[in-house]
Parts: sequence; C-alpha cells; structure tokens
Amino acid sequence: MQSKVAARIVENVPRYTSYPTAPHFHEGVEAAAYRGWLEALGEDDEISLYVHIPYCHKLCWFCACHTKQTRHYELVTRYLRSLHAEIASASSLARGKGRVRAVHIGGGSPTMLKPDDMVALGTALRNSFSFLPSTRISVEIEPNDIDEARLDALAEIGITRASLGVQDFDPKVQKAINREQTFLQTRTVVDGVQSRGVESVNLDLLYGLPHQTRESVLSTVRQALTLEPDRIALFGYAHVPWFKKHQTMIDEAWLPGPEERLAQSQLAARAILEHGYEAIGLDHFAKPNDPLALAASSGSLRRNFQGYTEDRCETLIGLGPSSISQFKQGYVQNMHSTAEYSRMVDQGGLASVRGIVFSNDDRARGWIIERLMCDFGFSAVELVERFGKAGQKLLLRSSTVALDNPVRLLELDGDRFVVPVESRPFVRSVAAKFDKYLESGKARHSVAI
Repeated sequence: MQSKVAARIVENVPRYTSYPTAPHFHEGVEAAAYRGWLEALGEDDEISLYVHIPYCHKLCWFCACHTKQTRHYELVTRYLRSLHAEIASASSLARGKGRVRAVHIGGGSPTMLKPDDMVALGTALRNSFSFLPSTRISVEIEPNDIDEARLDALAEIGITRASLGVQDFDPKVQKAINREQTFLQTRTVVDGVQSRGVESVNLDLLYGLPHQTRESVLSTVRQALTLEPDRIALFGYAHVPWFKKHQTMIDEAWLPGPEERLAQSQLAARAILEHGYEAIGLDHFAKPNDPLALAASSGSLRRNFQGYTEDRCETLIGLGPSSISQFKQGYVQNMHSTAEYSRMVDQGGLASVRGIVFSNDDRARGWIIERLMCDFGFSAVELVERFGKAGQKLLLRSSTVALDNPVRLLELDGDRFVVPVESRPFVRSVAAKFDKYLESGKARHSVAI
C-alpha cells in the first residue's frame, strides 16, 4: 500500500522552511525596506541572529548550501572584515532595540575559522546586540576542521548546542559524496564539546545518498545512536544539480529511487524511535526532555530556515551572503555572491537585494503550512480567528484538498484538518496544496520524499 501511495504522490516540492519560499522573492524589497524594518524593532522584541560563513576547506558533492571551497585563508580574513561591518551596520540601525534569544552560526563550515577569529566574531555579536542571559548559541561543526584550540574557542563564545554533520559512516558512500569522516573523528568531537559543557548535541544524517542501502543507512543510525545525541535530524538528500553544479559529480545511477528512499527513511526512523527518541515533525528526533520535544508536545514547535526549532522569535536577522532575514513585515535576502556582498557592505553597510512583503493571504497560508509541517494539522477555528476573511477563504481550499483526496492526504477531524498517519511522510506534498506561488513555475525543487 505504501509503495502505491508513494508512486502516486512523489513530486518535486519545496522543503517549506519559509513561506513564501525564497525563489519567489523579488528585487522590489531591498536595502531601504530592510533599514526601515530594523529601525522599527521594539525595545523588547526578541530576535534571533543567523551568521553565515560561506567557505569550506573541501566541497562536499551532496551540499546545496551557498558555500565555496578555499585553501587560502586570506579570503576568509577579508570576508570577516565585511561581516563585522555588516554586524555593525545592522546594530546601528536597530539602535540597541531588541533582545537576542538565539544565535545560529552556519555555513559552509564555521569551524574552519581560526580560533581567534571565532572568538572575535562572538565578541562582535555580543558587543553589537543585547543578549539575554539565557541566549542559546548553536554552531554547525565539520569534524574534519576540529582541534583542541577550536573547541576552546567554541566554549569561549558560549556555544550551547553543537550540530555535527555526519551524513553517513559508510566509506563507499563517503567517497561518492567527497566527505570522508570516520566514526572516531565524530566521537572525539562529541566528547570534546560535551567535556566543555555544551548542553546539546545534534547529529545530521542523510538518506537517499549514492550507494546507500537500507542496511548501510541502518548501520549509520546505529553507530550514531551510540553517541547518545540529544537530537537527530534525518534529511533526504536533495539532488538539485540544476541549482548546484557540483552535484553533477554524483552519478544519478548511484542514487536510490523514490520507494527505496522512503524505505530507508522509515527504517532509520524506526530504529531511532526504538532507542527512546520522540519524532519531531517530518524529519527530526529528540530525547523526551529536550526543548524541541517539549515544544512539539506543547504545540509551540516552529519551523525556520534552520529547520525545526523551539525558537519563537518573530524577528530573525541574517548576516552574511545569501542570508535571509525575517520580520513581521516580510523577508529580505542578502546578495549571494561573496565578492559582491563584501563590496556592497563596504560601500553602504547593507547587502540586501531581494525579498517579499507579506500579504494577509501570505500570512494565513504560511501559518497553515507551518502547522502542517510541525503538527500535521491545524484548527479551522483558529485559522479564521487569526486571519479573518483570508482564513475563511482558505477553509474552502482546505475542504477541497480533503475531498479531492484519493490517497487521504488531508482529513477533517472535528474542527481540525489533519494529515493521516500513513500520509505524514508526504506532508511536504500536503503543504504544497496551499502554496499559491508554486503554480508560477519559477523554481525547481527536490523530490518530496
């Protein structure tokens, strides 16, 4: 039955870490809007910061992030000067308003920074923005980068969550994706951050990679579980060679098909759940006492550009090339090109070039999509209470999706529209039913499973 369902609804759809999704941003929203939104922050608004490091020592073939390989650290040094300038500009426009609840440093490979540069970055953020005493700081870690000095630097900036990219421990798979990393390396980093008082460790795993089988995926999951991470993210590999040319280094003949991908994800998820973790949304797992699990159980789980989160801040300030900022008014995104980003920041202080202003319809659809992705359902009553006429119109859309439903994607249960358990692996396809921009054909996306 599952295979028949999978065959009928496998399609290319967004991951829905935002709505509207980034391909539908446009040039009509740029620096002037961004300046105004920063200046309009309230004194006590809680904000999150995302800092992008767009460099790696080595480019992984599976990666879809905005990054580039470099062996010349002077490029990183020049970039950091521009990043510090953008931090200062954003802080100046905010005029001390807002309180930082969370910081996420991603990439690329943030841990390729030299220890002194990592400490200087952490210091600049604290000097430029008002941090709450309980501010959480998460950093994406590439185990191949790490040494004792870098671990000490992470501790000095106050890291509370370490997110380690694992992907797969099978040497054949690692060679095919240009990411060789032993289990011992990973365990050493986990031990290193935990010995320095890091509260939470997350491991990123992938299924659907070249040469992966159900047995190899299960082997990787079992090894990862011996490390007792607080969270596990189990992502499907997004093969988008039209978007990331280096993915053409992966022979498509090596990739598992849709039904095999589904089987790999279900087998891995079952093993994680049997180890005592709780399922969070589509592809995350957490120990029962983890803040992510607590947010899911209380109905306060959120989804942003970093995936599932307990972070409830309405404002996210993105720093660095390609970074996206979110405000109550809309989204704004920085220039992708690192060189052009630096030129713009050095000349004018900001590098925002595109974005979108939310309509009430956008907000209503975005709320539905987020609740589907987080809770696998939403309240019809709450939809109307929150969004009025826009919510009422979308009730009709919800009913249409529920009725036109040969594979039971959505059902009405009391006052709630819910995704049945057997259809939850395909929740991105359900969310796509509420995406008015998807029909424009402006973007190509990865497979839904």
